[in-house]
Amino acid sequence: MKIIKFTLFAVIFTIFSTNTNAQKTNDNKETYSFKDIIRLPVTSVKNQYRSGTCWSFSGLSFLEAELIRMGKGNVDLSEMFIVNHCYKDKAERYVRMHGHLNFGGGGAFHDVTYVLRNYGLVTEDTYKGLNYGTENHVHGEMDEVLKKYVKGITENKNKKITPVWKAGFDGIIDSYLGKIPKASPNNFMGLNADNYVELTSFSHHPFYSSFILEVPDNWLWSSVYNLPINEFEQTIDNALKKGYTVAWAADVSHKGFQYSKGVAVIPDTEIENLDGLEQGKWEKLTKREKEAKIYGLSTIVKEKKITQEYRQEAFDNYLTTDDHGMLIIGTAKDQKGNDYYIIKNSWGISGKYDGYFYASKAFVIMQATNIMVNKESIPKNIRKKLNL
Repeated sequence: MKIIKFTLFAVIFTIFSTNTNAQKTNDNKETYSFKDIIRLPVTSVKNQYRSGTCWSFSGLSFLEAELIRMGKGNVDLSEMFIVNHCYKDKAERYVRMHGHLNFGGGGAFHDVTYVLRNYGLVTEDTYKGLNYGTENHVHGEMDEVLKKYVKGITENKNKKITPVWKAGFDGIIDSYLGKIPKASPNNFMGLNADNYVELTSFSHHPFYSSFILEVPDNWLWSSVYNLPINEFEQTIDNALKKGYTVAWAADVSHKGFQYSKGVAVIPDTEIENLDGLEQGKWEKLTKREKEAKIYGLSTIVKEKKITQEYRQEAFDNYLTTDDHGMLIIGTAKDQKGNDYYIIKNSWGISGKYDGYFYASKAFVIMQATNIMVNKESIPKNIRKKLNL
């Protein structure tokens, strides 16, 4: 999940969120409002700020919700403990791959369970990862320095890589984030990394099998289980009904993602499906005017039906990428009875709903690259098909 898009979004959403209270609704229009149906208990909204570490924040938010569900209380886990360990192991793999590996601050949910399994976890109080004089996470300089360091190693100007390069890398990241405290592998308040799996829904691999998800930030080459789109949706719904949250990796670059308005949808842009618009009038509009009508979201829009083929086409054409990690914490309905998921973000107390927003079922299913769930939350018949 990448830092470039996040930085752009952070700037835009900060501007939008400051104007939210000043916006007035038109009484003649049906703006979005929501009624929560399921809202699971979770920890407070955190702020990744100017770092590309949404995967760590959302992955740990998922595990924090698991601790609440297990009756272990409200625990604030250290995101930078995860980031430090992953950067160090990623650097070693980058060098072994002669530099042919995506290297940066991005990552995935399985990075979090990888650290839990191999290194354990610590709390935020134990390790804040702010060793460079700011109150919030700002990783631009650190990311660039680390990238250039490993690139220099792989260029191998000595014709032989020195045995101390790893110690040098560790020294750099520890200077920024702080030296990592020791923890017990796969042993934090009863959390077990083996309880969690990732799922997706793509037709370029057989269903009910596992495959290495082909996204740049999958540096661990971790596998996901593949489900048909209807069972992918059933798994999300079943988890929430049983009291389990769902970690959601998705692409939020779609124009239907309107964080300042607290909603994300996939409008149906086909002319014959546009309610209240005559085709003749529609064709006279400029491209900007058309987009304003579709994506202004001043009224509840009709959404596109998401199919397996449509999902696959978007993924094949890089329209659905490993962009941002979030947490699905519940379900809701708008005033017309349409279904939505409640999403916890990691951009601080911002936007219309103070760090949360409502994403339609169409948006969640269409934009998802993958999800992470507790195996126990998967419907039994689907678990059997996956041999879990």
